[in-house]
Amino acid sequence: MIDIHSHFLPPISRAEASAVDAQRAPWLAVDAGGEAGQIMIADAPFRPVYRALWDADFRVAELDAQGIDMQLVCATPVMFGYAWEAARTADWAARMNDKAIGFCARHPHRLKALAQVPLQDTRLACAEASRALAAGCVGVQIGNHVGDKDLDHPDLVDFLVYCAEHGIPVLVHPWDMMGGGQRMKRWMLPWLVAMAAETQLGMLSLILSGALERIPASLRICFAHGGGSFAFQLGRADNAWKHRDIVRKDCPRPPSEYARRLHVDSIVFDEGALRLLVDVMGAERVMLGSDYPFPLGEQEVGALVRRAPCLDAAQRRGILGENARAFFGLDAAAPAA
Repeated sequence: MIDIHSHFLPPISRAEASAVDAQRAPWLAVDAGGEAGQIMIADAPFRPVYRALWDADFRVAELDAQGIDMQLVCATPVMFGYAWEAARTADWAARMNDKAIGFCARHPHRLKALAQVPLQDTRLACAEASRALAAGCVGVQIGNHVGDKDLDHPDLVDFLVYCAEHGIPVLVHPWDMMGGGQRMKRWMLPWLVAMAAETQLGMLSLILSGALERIPASLRICFAHGGGSFAFQLGRADNAWKHRDIVRKDCPRPPSEYARRLHVDSIVFDEGALRLLVDVMGAERVMLGSDYPFPLGEQEVGALVRRAPCLDAAQRRGILGENARAFFGLDAAAPAA
């Protein structure tokens, strides 16, 4: 089994974070026992975390216990730094990518790294993507927007074209969720509502803008969190395309015809939702993801896919590992202990 969507955050000191951006760069506060900690932003706790986030040996022991053969590791999105000055973010991204590669190097057949890039500057983002892949990363993770720039913005399209032309797989992760703190201030609603909407927004931005007509079909792009609301709302988008010229003016074909250009992970938590996802996207375009090691992720990684009666044996094998191996060009993993 290959889990393509998990996060890490290295032991960034407060001084290291402050040297980049004292108010916005994340750092890690670990308790005296080394078992638990907090992601911090300046003096404010951002998220409670535990040892698997920064300790590769501990993580692999947990993967062994769950039978996971390989896991792809990417930045916790608070690490992106898209609001900083671009050169500063480029330096930060390179250091974080080297830390990710070092994290994985302890277990090179079990852990693989996805790079982060300074997405606010296309030239620097392309340069860091190529450098990081040459150094050992197997793809890049990007946020679904940079400020007001969605994925259809020419700068972001240029980056995706570069990735297509250079064979760089892309995982798109929602972040900096819409709605602010006033209307979704409780019950983790930004993660329960806006995260799904941000993911759908990224996918439809690429489709309805006509960007996928300009980006080479060789682009390997995957959207995290099961594509958010995309599969459930695709019929609504097709209906709008048929009946409103302002929806179809930049998009020559119905949105559903582009769905098979995109991949998604499997984090949907419900057998009916997984069945819909496979029906809409095609089983060959769904890959196992967990959002490990966070509490809103799948706690028993792969349990839904392993047990879902809607999947046949070939579909199950594909989602659990074969699709990821082809998408990211992975070598065979050492089997879990």
